[in-house]
Amino acid sequence: MNPDHSKPALARRAFIEAGLGGLATLASLVPGGARAAAPRSGRSTDTVRLGWGHGGLPLVARLRGEFEKRLAREGLRVQWVGPFPNHAPSLQAVTGGSADFAFGGSTTPALAAMLAGSPLVFTQFSVTDPRSTAIIARDGSGIDKVTDLVGKSVAVNRSGLGEFLLVAALEKHGVDRSKVRFVYLNPPDAGPAFAQGKVDAWSMWSPGVDIARADYKAHDVFLEGRDLPFYIDFNSYVTSRRFAEENPDIVRAVNAGYAAEGQWISENTEEAERLAQKEAGYSDAAREAQARLKRHWTFHGVEDGAFLQQFQQAADWLTTRQVLPQKVQVRDYLARL
Repeated sequence: MNPDHSKPALARRAFIEAGLGGLATLASLVPGGARAAAPRSGRSTDTVRLGWGHGGLPLVARLRGEFEKRLAREGLRVQWVGPFPNHAPSLQAVTGGSADFAFGGSTTPALAAMLAGSPLVFTQFSVTDPRSTAIIARDGSGIDKVTDLVGKSVAVNRSGLGEFLLVAALEKHGVDRSKVRFVYLNPPDAGPAFAQGKVDAWSMWSPGVDIARADYKAHDVFLEGRDLPFYIDFNSYVTSRRFAEENPDIVRAVNAGYAAEGQWISENTEEAERLAQKEAGYSDAAREAQARLKRHWTFHGVEDGAFLQQFQQAADWLTTRQVLPQKVQVRDYLARL
């Protein structure tokens, strides 16, 4: 039997389940005297395979090492899978069985994959503030405002942050999307295309957008945190439905580990950015631009009703504007923990 995916020792299982019994008692007490469902328990492996990319929370978690120590105390070994350039290929890795969790990316491509039939579920969500996804253009290009994009080409990732931000920007400024050419490229191809002038603008998230501003002499045309007064997209942590059903203990451990990592990043911005820079190899100017944002991470569980209502409204917005191909009920794609 493969030791990385063997049954845990009975003593350890008994200890974990005993602890979960206490949590179940607390969870059953909710306002109004109603009883909530007791937490599910169980695990079928001692290894969890986590996707990561050159940016975001899993990258810092991988580099710091505290995340792995935390999960080791629960008898879990972490195996990092990546790097992935954006969320879509990390979702494919989970669907294909080479990773257990995607890399903590956008909810929009996750929903698109779920609608396409991928057996995926959300395990938790996070919001970073301030939001720094932006549509950028090169200095001297003559593109200084959204209406200047008419007749121009913009690189975006399909059904992701890049596409939705461009759709929102055009709508806000009354520009028919048929008057702008959407060029669907993943970040590793979009960056060089933007730098070489093969596309006129680029809709991108951090750190790619920060690197482009610093290294390609670019400026903001539309900045999410400044110009978009509502959330359409969130960070999401995604696994396969089967993994969540068989390993609720592991899902909770990963959720808690990422939440702790988010708190550390929020409190240690400069150190977190230096770690990310060392791995990704971008300039000091790009690192300093990100550090100045002093991003704060907030997490939401799959049982957070107020957040899920906001998420559903965002999904409906994306469906209405055909970023998502059809209506989706987000509650159908939540891990049962």
